[in-house]
Amino acid sequence: MRKGTVLPTADLLAQNLPQIDAALFAVPSLELLQAPAPFDHAPRILLLYGSLRERSFSRLLSEEAARLLQAMGAETRTFDPTDLPLADAVPDSHPKVQELRQLAQWAEGMVWTSPERHGAMTGVMKTQIDWIPLTDGAVRPTQGKTLALMQVSGGSQSFNAVNQLRVLGRWMRMLTIPNQSSVAKAFLEFDDAGRMKPSAYYDRVVDVMEELVKFTLLTRSASPYLTDRYSERRESAEALSKRVNQRSL
Repeated sequence: MRKGTVLPTADLLAQNLPQIDAALFAVPSLELLQAPAPFDHAPRILLLYGSLRERSFSRLLSEEAARLLQAMGAETRTFDPTDLPLADAVPDSHPKVQELRQLAQWAEGMVWTSPERHGAMTGVMKTQIDWIPLTDGAVRPTQGKTLALMQVSGGSQSFNAVNQLRVLGRWMRMLTIPNQSSVAKAFLEFDDAGRMKPSAYYDRVVDVMEELVKFTLLTRSASPYLTDRYSERRESAEALSKRVNQRSL
């Protein structure tokens, strides 16, 4: 706490912030951000890519990212979008949908890599994100998890896809890291074996994965506290009050 800082009392809140429910108001705490028992398992990162081509450059870039993440101590899993139906075209009990949702719940961070097509992310990429729900019962599969973004282009460098993905990451309540990667003329950046050639583009991918692992290590154990919100505490308290009052009738 900074010198001179005074924590508000219930009376002070009532006087200065009459809209606030003092019982649910909380002053952010550095101590609560420092979890007493940090996780000791490897960071869990899920990678999604946005193309079904046999030689998919978004898949190749995603595989390169996975190698880097593993070298940095993370555990990675990659979802294959082949045979994933369009959102709402089938029940969510479909095996590919269930596979994706289980991976999303397992992950502590994600990497989304899409080609840019017609100035936007691909339908394959968007379909995967659309199948991941904001809520699944009492679980929010993506809230508070870290996210790194990358894109590949067939022409000059562009950032349309990663910019769109950044909006989606915010919508999914994810902690999207500041750095990102955009690989221009991707067909020139991979050799015949599918490995990315040394370049400034490759160095940026290293930067992005390093930043993702750092942010994941920093935030994963504090995620429940980071995503604890006054409005939701108030909503939960009101719902509990209604339930109790109904039972007493």
